Amino acid sequence: MFVPPTLRVALHQVGAEIDRRFDALLAVPDDPRADLYHAMRHAAIGGGKRLRPLLVFATAGLFGVDYGATARTACAIEAIHVYSLIHDDLPAMDDDDVRRGRPTVHKVHGEATAILAGDCLHALAFEWLADAATHPDPFVRAELIAELARASGPNGMAGGQMMDLEAEKARFDLNTVTRLQAMKTGALISCAVESGAILGRVAPDGRTGLRGYARDIGLAFQIADDLLDVEGDEDKAGKKLRKDQGAGKETFVSLLGIDRARAQAGMLVEQAMEHLHGHGAEADLLRAIARFVLDRDR
Repeated sequence: MFVPPTLRVALHQVGAEIDRRFDALLAVPDDPRADLYHAMRHAAIGGGKRLRPLLVFATAGLFGVDYGATARTACAIEAIHVYSLIHDDLPAMDDDDVRRGRPTVHKVHGEATAILAGDCLHALAFEWLADAATHPDPFVRAELIAELARASGPNGMAGGQMMDLEAEKARFDLNTVTRLQAMKTGALISCAVESGAILGRVAPDGRTGLRGYARDIGLAFQIADDLLDVEGDEDKAGKKLRKDQGAGKETFVSLLGIDRARAQAGMLVEQAMEHLHGHGAEADLLRAIARFVLDRDR
């Protein structure tokens, strides 16, 4: 897959920065909690697309936000994403053995430690955002915390995961699948974009275009995921594929078919880029991310 040079550099730089910060923030203590920290590090450091941190950096970059504030916020959002992957992989959820090309946390450290590792990453995300080191303005920090809480709770990621579990027992129509994925996948993607604007002190009514962009790439991302689940290569994906069909879940592909699903994803990407019409070349990274969401192979 071709990645535009500027996007390739951004992916590498953001990935390295997130790994460096997780390495420091999750230093292993010399006490009985050591295995807990090893479990968090196993999940958080190395691998992954780092799409959500990249979106924080790309959006904050529109408004000249301080690098350190951007990086800490990106780490917090990625910590929530990583915690969700740890819990999703558990036998009680999706029961996966491989994630990002490596054994899942519960396969290496056991289920109890995996649950605690996810719990800790969830808590640490809000601890990091609440710290004055993230932003000197307590109102900005409070808004970041509130946005991440909404995106990760019952009206966001966790609620979407509950709907996903129910999808194994019910037949969902296209509207319900769209709502499910807007919560499970899209909410945290939207939070990453919204957080960049919050750091840039953009008023809520000035974020409409960015919200539309985030909503559309979130759905395009999930449609691309559904296509990868049907057509992808497990070695490249770094995880087990074709599980949704085996579980009897309705997806964008099962409801629309491969060709219509791919066309819908393409339309969403074009629509997302149209939401950025008020921005010039400074938004080119966001445009490149939108195209990457559709063209990726993992």
